Amino acid sequence: MRLRGFLLRHDIGYPGKTAWTKTFGRWLAALSFEAPGRQIAFTDYCLAVQACDERVERLSLSLLQATQRWRFEGVVRVRCSLRGIDAVSAIGLVAEIGDIDRFEHPRKLMGCLGLVPSERSSGERVSRGPITKRGNAHARRLLTQAAWCYRFKPRVGYQAQRGQEDLPEFTHALAWKAQLRLTDRYAKLRARGVTINKVCVAVPRGLDGFVWAVARNASAAPLMALSAAT
Repeated sequence: MRLRGFLLRHDIGYPGKTAWTKTFGRWLAALSFEAPGRQIAFTDYCLAVQACDERVERLSLSLLQATQRWRFEGVVRVRCSLRGIDAVSAIGLVAEIGDIDRFEHPRKLMGCLGLVPSERSSGERVSRGPITKRGNAHARRLLTQAAWCYRFKPRVGYQAQRGQEDLPEFTHALAWKAQLRLTDRYAKLRARGVTINKVCVAVPRGLDGFVWAVARNASAAPLMALSAAT
C-alpha cells in the first residue's frame, strides 16, 4: 500500500506487532512531518485509507442486510461460529459452494475446492504431490485465510460468544472441537519444521470438514422442526 511505502521511504516503522488495528490508527494520527509537502502527502494517504475502510464497511453492511430471510441465512450463521470465518467469509463460502447437501462426504467438498493432493499412478506405483488446486479458487482462498487464525491458542472471546448465543449446542461443541483439533495440528506441523505454506494447506483441509458438518446440521434443522410440527 502507498501509505506503508511512504513510511518506509522515510525510515518510519510501526513498533507494534499488528498493523491496521485501532492502535495502529492512533499511532498514525500521532505522526507529523516538518516539511509541508510531506505532511500533505501523508495526510492524503491516511484519508484515502479511511475512505477505503468506510467503503468496505458500507458494502459489508449491505451484504449482511441482503442475506436476511435468505434460505441460506442459517448456514451463514453457523459457519460464523468457526474461528477465522466472519459473516462476509461465510456468505462467500455459501455463494461459491452452494447447497451443501450435494456433497455426501467432506472429502467430496475437498475435491471440489482443490484441497486434495495430486496423484500420479503407474502400475502399482502411486506418488502423491501438492494439492490439485482444481475447482473453486475463491472458496479455497477463504479457507486458507481462515487457517491463519489457528496459530493462536484455543479460546472463545466475547464477540464469538455473542455470535453463538442463539445457535444450537451441537454447533457450539463442533466449533470448539474445530479449535482444539486445528490449533493442535497447526502447532505440531510447525514444530516438525513444516513450512508455513504447507501448514496453511493442511489446516484448511481439516477446516473443510467442519465447514461441511455445521452446514449439514443447519440444513437439517429446518426439516427436523417441520417434521416435529407435523
